[in-house]
Amino acid sequence: MTSFVAMMEIETLSEWTYMNFGEEARKDAADYPSGMGGRTILLSLALFLGTILLYAPGIRNGFVSLDDPDYVTRNAHVQQGLSLNNVKWAFGTDNPGSNWHPLTWISHMLDVDWYDGRPYGHHLTSILLQAIDVSLLFLLLACATGETLRSASVAALFAVHPLNVEAVAWVAERKSVLCMLFFLATLGAYGWYAKKPVVGRYILTLACFALALLSKVMVVTLPAALFLMDFWPLGRVQNAGIGRGGHVKLILEKVPLLLMSVGASATTLYVHAREHALAKGMPHSWLLKNGIYSYVVYLGKMIWPVRLAAFYPHPENSLSWTVVMLCGLVLAGISVIVWKYRARKYLVVGWLWFLGTMFPMVGFIQSGRQGMADRYMYIPMIGLLVGLVWLIGDLASEKNWNAGVPSLLVLLAIAPCAYLTETQIAYWHDSYTLFAHTLAVTSNNGLAENNYGSALFERGKPEEAMKHFEAAVKYSPDLAAAHYNLGMMWQRENRAADAEQEYKKTLKLSNDSLELAQAHNNLGVLYLQAHLYPAARAEFDAAIRLNESEYNSYLSRGTIELEEHDYDRAAADFMQATQIAPVPRTFFLLGNALEAKGDKQRAAEAYAAALQMAPGFEEAKAKLTALRAASGTAK
Repeated sequence: MTSFVAMMEIETLSEWTYMNFGEEARKDAADYPSGMGGRTILLSLALFLGTILLYAPGIRNGFVSLDDPDYVTRNAHVQQGLSLNNVKWAFGTDNPGSNWHPLTWISHMLDVDWYDGRPYGHHLTSILLQAIDVSLLFLLLACATGETLRSASVAALFAVHPLNVEAVAWVAERKSVLCMLFFLATLGAYGWYAKKPVVGRYILTLACFALALLSKVMVVTLPAALFLMDFWPLGRVQNAGIGRGGHVKLILEKVPLLLMSVGASATTLYVHAREHALAKGMPHSWLLKNGIYSYVVYLGKMIWPVRLAAFYPHPENSLSWTVVMLCGLVLAGISVIVWKYRARKYLVVGWLWFLGTMFPMVGFIQSGRQGMADRYMYIPMIGLLVGLVWLIGDLASEKNWNAGVPSLLVLLAIAPCAYLTETQIAYWHDSYTLFAHTLAVTSNNGLAENNYGSALFERGKPEEAMKHFEAAVKYSPDLAAAHYNLGMMWQRENRAADAEQEYKKTLKLSNDSLELAQAHNNLGVLYLQAHLYPAARAEFDAAIRLNESEYNSYLSRGTIELEEHDYDRAAADFMQATQIAPVPRTFFLLGNALEAKGDKQRAAEAYAAALQMAPGFEEAKAKLTALRAASGTAK
C-alpha cells in the first residue's frame, strides 16, 4: 500500500481529516466534491447514530454510589456549576478522586449548569462523546489506511464492545470518553503534521495532547503510540532515511510530548500519594504477578466479554507463580507469532499498541484497591481490533474467500457484543442493580459488599444490609467505609461498645475528610448518650474542624454547652446550625439557648421560625405560648 505521507496531496486540515486512499476511496472522492467520499460520510453518520441508539437506554440510569458522589452529587464545587473560582479549584490538586483531570471537572460543572444536576443529562453527554469518539476513530483509520470498510468494522466493534460500557455508562468515568476525544484529535493532528512537518501543525498536536492529559492521564503512552503509527500506517519509519538522520528526527519530535507525559504522570502520582491512593506495603511480587495475569485476562475478556464487574478486587497473594508463568508464556507466545508474521505490520503495531498503552494501568504501580478494570481496555482495545480486522481482510483477499465472508464474521462478532452491551448498560441503572450483579460475578469483594449493603439500607432493608457490611469488613478489613457503615448499624441497635470500635477503626483507616468528620460526630453522639461530655465535645470539635458544614456536630456540641449552662456558646453553635440547615429542630434549640440566657425576644423569634416551618411542632408552640404569656404579648 502506498504510504500515507506519499499519498497526501491536499493541504487543508479538513481535507486531510476526511480523505480516503486507494481505488475505492478515489471513486468516493470523485462522487463528493469536498474530497470526502459519500459512502464515508454515510458510514460515519451511521456509526454515530448507531452508538447513540445502542447507549440510549443509559439515559434512564441514575447515579451510583461508586465515585459519583465525589465527582458530582456531593461535590460542592461541581454542584455550584462553572465559575472562575471553581475552574481554579479544578486545576488545583485539592480535589477528590485521587486524580488530576481539570477538564473532566469542568465538563461535570457544565452538565450541572445545563441539566440542573439531573442524571439523564450527565449520561447524555457521555453518550454523545462516545458517539463522536466512534465516528472520529473511523474517519482517522479510513484517512490513514484508505480502507473504508475495515475502518468501519473496527469502529463498529469498538462501539458495541461490552468492555467499553463502564467508560460510558458510569458518570464518574466521564474522563475516559472525554480523554478519548482529545486522544483521537491528537492522532489526527499528528497525521496532518506528518504530511507536512511545520511548526503550526506540531503546535496543534501538542495542544490536543495537552487537552487529553487534562482529561485523564491514561494517555501518557501516546508518544510511543505515535511512533507505532510512524511504522504503520504512516510509513514514516521506512521512509525516514537512516543516513539523513531521519529516525533520530522521528524520536526527537516526540520528546516534547514525552516531557508532557512525564509532567502529567508526576502530578498524578503526587495527588495519589497525598491522598494515600497508592498501595503502600503491597509487595512488588504481588504487583508483578497481578500485572502479568491481568494482561491475559484482558485478552480473554475482549474475546469472551462475560462476567464483567464494576469492581474486581486485587488478588494480592492469591495468584500462584504457576498461573503467572503460564500467563507469561501466553504473552510470549503471541509475541513470537506476531514477530514471525511481522511483514503484516498491522499485527506488530496492534500487539505493541495493546501492550504499551495498557502498561500504566495493569498495576505495576498500584493505585486503589482494584486488580483490574474494564475501562482500562478503552484505548488498548483499539490496537487489537485493528490487528484482527486487518488480518481477516488480508486473509480473505489472499485465500479468495467469498466477498461476504469477512462481513459475516464481523456481524457475528457485533451482534452478541451489542446484546451484551445492552445488558451491561442496564446493570448501571442504580447502585442496587450494579452491585448485585458485581457480587454475582466476583467473590470476596469487600467494596461491592459494602456498596450493596448501602443500597439495601437505602431501600429500607437494614437486616439484609448488616450481613453485607459484616462481609465487607471480613473481605476488606482496611476499607474505612465498611467499618463506618457497620458502626452505624451497631449504633442503631444500641450496641455502643461495638459501634465505638468500628468508628475508631474508621478514623484510623479513612482519608476522606467528610467520612472522618461523620465518624467523629457519631462517636461523639455515643459519648453524649453516655454523658461523657468532655470526650463527646472533643469528637464534635474534631468533626467541625474537618467539615464546617456538619450541622449535627454544632447541634450536639450546643446541647453539651446547654447542659453545662454555657448559654452563649450554645446559642452560637445553634445559630451556626440554623445557617447551615434551617430546619425546625435547629431553631427550636436556638430558642432554648436564647431563652436560657434571658434573651426572650430572640427566643420567641426562634420558636416562631420553627413553627412557621412546622406548624405542628408542639414543643415549640408550648415554649412560644409560655413566653408570650409571661410577657403579656397577645398570641
